[in-house]
Amino acid sequence: MARWCYRHRLVVLLLWVGTVFGVGIAGSAAGTDYANVFSLPDTDSKRAYDLMDRAFPERAGDVDTVVWKVDDGSVRDASVRSRIEPALERIGRMDGVGEVTGPYGEGGTAGGGAGVSRDGTIAYAQVTFTEQANSVPKALIDDVIEAARDAERDGLQVELGGQAIARAQEATQGTSEAVGILAAAVVLFLAFGSFFAMLLPIVVAIAGVGTGMMATALLSHTTNIPDVAPLLGSLIGLGVGIDYALFIVTRHRRGILRGMKPEEAAVTALNTSGRAVLFAGGTVCIALAGMLVMNLRFLDGVVIATSLTVVLSVLAAVTLLPALLGVLGPRVLSRRERRRLVAAGPEPEVTSGLAARWSAYVERRPRSTAVLALVVMVVLAVPVLSIRLGTSDQGNHRDTTTTRQAYDLLAEGFGPGFNGPLQVVADGTDTKGLVARIESTPGVARVAAVPPANGVTVIQVVPTTSPQDERTDLLIDRLRDDVIPASGTEAHVGGVTAVSKDFASVTGDRLPYFIATIIALGFLLLMVAFRSLVVPLTAALMNLVAAAASFGVLVAIFQWGWGTELLGVGKEGPIAAFLPVIMLSLLFGLSMDYQVFLVSRMHEEWVHTKDNARAVRVGLAETSRVINCAALIMICVFSAFVLSGELEAAMAGIGLAAAVALDAFILRTALVPAAMHLLGKANWWLPAGLERRLPHLAVEPKEEATAVAGPSPSPAPSPLSPSEGGPASVIHGFVRTADGEPVGDADVTLLTRGGRRLDRVTSLADGSYIVAVPAPGTYLLAATSPAHTSRARQVDVGEGPLVYDVELAGVAEGEVDAVS
Repeated sequence: MARWCYRHRLVVLLLWVGTVFGVGIAGSAAGTDYANVFSLPDTDSKRAYDLMDRAFPERAGDVDTVVWKVDDGSVRDASVRSRIEPALERIGRMDGVGEVTGPYGEGGTAGGGAGVSRDGTIAYAQVTFTEQANSVPKALIDDVIEAARDAERDGLQVELGGQAIARAQEATQGTSEAVGILAAAVVLFLAFGSFFAMLLPIVVAIAGVGTGMMATALLSHTTNIPDVAPLLGSLIGLGVGIDYALFIVTRHRRGILRGMKPEEAAVTALNTSGRAVLFAGGTVCIALAGMLVMNLRFLDGVVIATSLTVVLSVLAAVTLLPALLGVLGPRVLSRRERRRLVAAGPEPEVTSGLAARWSAYVERRPRSTAVLALVVMVVLAVPVLSIRLGTSDQGNHRDTTTTRQAYDLLAEGFGPGFNGPLQVVADGTDTKGLVARIESTPGVARVAAVPPANGVTVIQVVPTTSPQDERTDLLIDRLRDDVIPASGTEAHVGGVTAVSKDFASVTGDRLPYFIATIIALGFLLLMVAFRSLVVPLTAALMNLVAAAASFGVLVAIFQWGWGTELLGVGKEGPIAAFLPVIMLSLLFGLSMDYQVFLVSRMHEEWVHTKDNARAVRVGLAETSRVINCAALIMICVFSAFVLSGELEAAMAGIGLAAAVALDAFILRTALVPAAMHLLGKANWWLPAGLERRLPHLAVEPKEEATAVAGPSPSPAPSPLSPSEGGPASVIHGFVRTADGEPVGDADVTLLTRGGRRLDRVTSLADGSYIVAVPAPGTYLLAATSPAHTSRARQVDVGEGPLVYDVELAGVAEGEVDAVS
């Protein structure tokens, strides 16, 4: 498929352009119909909702609030009414507004109307739209806000609250995505040094995410998709889309630098890294689909939006990307790289620098590295012990927003619980005893029974505490467990606050089963891929540690308030109940991605050398740079969602950014390799009986096996990879001075006794090297370094790997061996 896409690149490009614009036009024309469905089966709030639906089958549109406060005097003063009443009348005449009710109608001025606070300084009016919040035109919302704000004057403050009003103050859609893409572009340019190579992952990610977003908008008309789902889909899609394209472009560039033609390099890249991308994308989708075991309707829409975006991002990476590689050809390299390739010919990729030095350090000090990394993760995980799940509301908005100020004014004038009243729904009309018991219940501020309808009575209960206060949750439990049963009336507690509590409770109860499911799935996949019990067990434990630490960061920032105002995301509050499931799903997928990328290189080295220390050192040295680069891109993309203006999106962005940072920079580059050094050969143990029964899963074929398909001569291999053609064995060891000091960047060449070069590599910073041997026999092994004399020695290689250390003397000693 990669070769077909490469050769028919114009067809592929036209198909993708047509798809993106076609779906985009259809999505724009149809609009959106997102719905936050929090109703839960077998919960008390769901039973209350069903009774409410029976009593009031024709539900009105969204109800928003206009709140005003005077600094001096009373809201009943003529000077205040002369400004507020015309504004309310103007709003009531607008097309799309069904009704406006306030404190100045029918007796509203007598005895402190229901819409006036006791001290007379704060009042409110309710604006009922003819449509639900998501369907109210933004132009109408702006007109309502403008009409209300026109009534302001010195000493008279006017604010607005409600779901429709909140939509008007959201950040422009696409701002966070644009900032994340720009930051990712900077990282890509620094990694590749080529403008065109930098553009490739960006274009691929935008194509996948753009199509996914518009398709999600279309699907919102056929199924319940929450309004946060497309934002989470774009967040996840951009991260994985750019990363997946990064892996493929990196492998493609490596192939060209090794002397392969662009087409063969693209085919090789898609047959190696492309297969890994398919595996990684599949694991992310499987993890996201694991949310379905939670049996929460709200999460079903999230699964649809995020999985669809991931699938389209993977599809773009394996079809659109090879077509773009065909358009660019050798220009995927920078001008400097192209000139060097022409002048010096193909060169082996040298793994040196910081990655090699760090890998050698971890090998020398595995215990101290593991302990330090574990201590950091445990300290960061401490706040998770106090995590409280819930739902954010307008009281968590930034204090500069009109919705937050309206929320605070209502709480000031009518009590904290006014913003989240409870609805006790009774199946019957005789509720006097129940009302009396509720009124005498501690924690209740006011009680009012609505006239019965269709044999159902609704009792409005205003708590003395705010909707997010833990005491409000205790009041709900008290009503359900004690007050209602004692009254002998069949009733249920509903309302937004009760639904949020039930949603958080159900999520918390089912979360352990979800975690067990995805951990078990990851264990099985890694066990099959790496033929080991210890490697997947280590990965499972690391995933739990990473999750705990990332949630600890989340609790410290958003629940404890350590930086919410600084980040500009509003007031601290409980962690969104759906967020742990979302974060764990994506963290599982990304951890699998990074673990496979890291351990597959270690496993390949282990198969060739049976040297665990070398396998871990080589795998970390060769993969850590790409893993860290990919993680840095995801951190930039996720962190940018703080700019979205939505608290849930900011939580998801910061939480995922912290999870990726901790996973890539501490776990995969420190704790995992250190633990594998300490475990030794036990890493690769698998019972013989299990080995025979497990299916064989090739996550990524060896690059060398595909490279021979190219028509050009095989270039020199990587310094840590066996040569093309399937070697029978290897020679590995260290290049050192007579004093035992490692010699890095030394050229180590394997030659036949007749002088023909078979393999050539460059030693790492710790002096380690490995060359591939085509078959058992006698060979010449030569080592050269600018600061040392050259040496060539005859070596005899049998059926297995040969460990051979090379000693180089200083130039001053004057000893020179002839080396071809």
